[in-house]
Amino acid sequence: MMKLKPIMGMALTVSFLFSCGNDKNNAEIKEDTKTEVTTTNDFNYNVEQFADIKVLRYQIPGWKNLTLKEQKLVYYLTQAGLAGRDIMWDQNYRHNLKIRKALENVYVNYGGDKSSNDWNAFMTYLKRVWFSNGIHHHYSNDKLKPEFSSDYLKTLLSETNTVLEGEAFDVIFNDKDNKKVNQAKDVDNVALSAINFYGPNVTNEDVETFYGKMKSPNPEKPLSHGLNSQLVKEDGVLKERVYKSGGLYGSAIDEIVKWLDLAKGVVENEAQGNALGLLIEYYQTGDLQTWDDYNVAWTAATEGNIDYINSFIEVYNDPLGYRGSYETIVQVKDFDMSAKMAVLSENAQWFEDNSPLMDAHKKDSVVGVTYKVVNVAGEAGDASPSTPIGVNLPNANWIRAAVGSKSVSLGNIINAYNNAGSSGRLKEFVHDDEELRLEEEYGQLADKLHTALHEVIGHASGQLNPGVGETKETLKNYASTLEEGRADLVGLYYLYNSKLQDLGLVKDWRKVGMAAYDGYIRNGLMTQLIRLNLGDEVEEAHMRNRQWVSAWVFEKGQADNVIEKVTKDGKTYFNINDYEKLHNLFGQLLRETQRIKSEGDFKAVEALVEGYGVKVDQDIHTEVLERNKQFPSPPYSGFVNPVLVPETNEAGEITAIKVTQPDTFDGQMLEYSKKYSFLPEVN
Repeated sequence: MMKLKPIMGMALTVSFLFSCGNDKNNAEIKEDTKTEVTTTNDFNYNVEQFADIKVLRYQIPGWKNLTLKEQKLVYYLTQAGLAGRDIMWDQNYRHNLKIRKALENVYVNYGGDKSSNDWNAFMTYLKRVWFSNGIHHHYSNDKLKPEFSSDYLKTLLSETNTVLEGEAFDVIFNDKDNKKVNQAKDVDNVALSAINFYGPNVTNEDVETFYGKMKSPNPEKPLSHGLNSQLVKEDGVLKERVYKSGGLYGSAIDEIVKWLDLAKGVVENEAQGNALGLLIEYYQTGDLQTWDDYNVAWTAATEGNIDYINSFIEVYNDPLGYRGSYETIVQVKDFDMSAKMAVLSENAQWFEDNSPLMDAHKKDSVVGVTYKVVNVAGEAGDASPSTPIGVNLPNANWIRAAVGSKSVSLGNIINAYNNAGSSGRLKEFVHDDEELRLEEEYGQLADKLHTALHEVIGHASGQLNPGVGETKETLKNYASTLEEGRADLVGLYYLYNSKLQDLGLVKDWRKVGMAAYDGYIRNGLMTQLIRLNLGDEVEEAHMRNRQWVSAWVFEKGQADNVIEKVTKDGKTYFNINDYEKLHNLFGQLLRETQRIKSEGDFKAVEALVEGYGVKVDQDIHTEVLERNKQFPSPPYSGFVNPVLVPETNEAGEITAIKVTQPDTFDGQMLEYSKKYSFLPEVN
């Protein structure tokens, strides 16, 4: 899925302005308590923090303005999403469900000493596992390291009559399956990735050979082969295990379908109903042609106050970009902001026509780009607890070209980030008072516009050359980072453009653009390094794209001193001296990235990403980590979800739905495991 994470270039205010929350690592919570909360200005966004994680809450503005029927639609869609929650856990790693259930049983039933360092370490490890939907870090993909011994865990298991043994126990402490997704160069990425999209002994060559033989009925409308299946070897023969009713994950999928069917009964219009009907059919059959039919119908269903994302969509977790992670986001339209930002959709063709792309790579007609600001009402799977801030779908290039796409900015999520932070870290890394003033005055607006431009214009722009295959086939393990960087570059190119002021989106386009450029370079060359351990290379696709974009323009602009590396009081800063020339460099790089995508130039994308996006300047990294020590706030944030509570009459009919807020992260995770566990431990 084309998804903009909160730590992307869009939101440096969002990314780095965190404050301390209450440490509840020692809380003993058997089940969650919830408080009804309407949208309020004194809302407490902070839940708690642990390790490198901060947990926040978000509100649902406009909930009480929805009709009961609309509220029912939202409720049914959120329940459908949560019903598939365990699919993501199993997709992330084959032992995740077994490990989670054992750790949760210990947590609930252990009656021993809960004041010890070992118990605190156990609590922190469990919360990290909950946050990551498994034993690998949600962002770095590295296996989480417990700060307690295997003997201590054996004691906890014994005292709570919990069984966890064999490989599922050993892997918590050993070096096996250390990387969920391995994107390294010149290795067998599939064989060395712990992600459960592939069975044992499946290799890169197996995957490429297997799907290389598959042909779509209509080559101009290629099916998304591999999107909804696991590829395994049985007696040496490759075989797909399809996610569907009666197939892999069938018991959870049946529960998803149950709720989607209820949602279909309360849709706002016929187009919504038709799309939901096709999604249900897709879950029941696993047929990829039905998936495309659904995406066409869903993309065209633009009327109504409620929308959603649901299914196997995101391909970043597959080292070769075939298989989709389970994900859902339920959305309520933000009417005021959507009206203000729709101007980008209405002018999409102007942006395409005036881009620095080669003429052959421009679309003659950009169709059906719809942009809305929405408020999230619930998330699950790969979107929770760590959530995107912007989404653009569908993924298929041919659907985007023929029918269009939907772009959304998650307004209440962005608002929660911006209201839960402080400015200490920002002040540490800005070069001077002018950079700080620009960020404080224009940063949030620049963030919002970058999200919109990235999603609406960026992902919708450009076209493949005739006969060039899908990017997952041509650019392979570099496809995701190339696409995200390309969309970032579209946003960057137009953020420093008077057109934004002509359209009434900004009052001072130059200062907004300057704030955006300052933030992107600061992040790409320095501050995002707080997420890496010293000595690590950059592996996550979005982090790579921010670094290769920033490092490329820094290098290419050295002759003109466009970006100056400054040392002041023993600290390093990157100061932009010429915004106009930087704008031109972003345009040059955008032109080249589109050429790479359009032509399927693997050697060029490999050189770009490996040359600029992977290696880390160890001196700068050491310095950044040292300077960051003064800030106790973690580098990553995510969310608990509001809880929708239906009230019913004697006949069992829903008469009202209240929005409540969970008090704790622990409580929500335990409640989810209790209510939405529809898969066996081994699938």
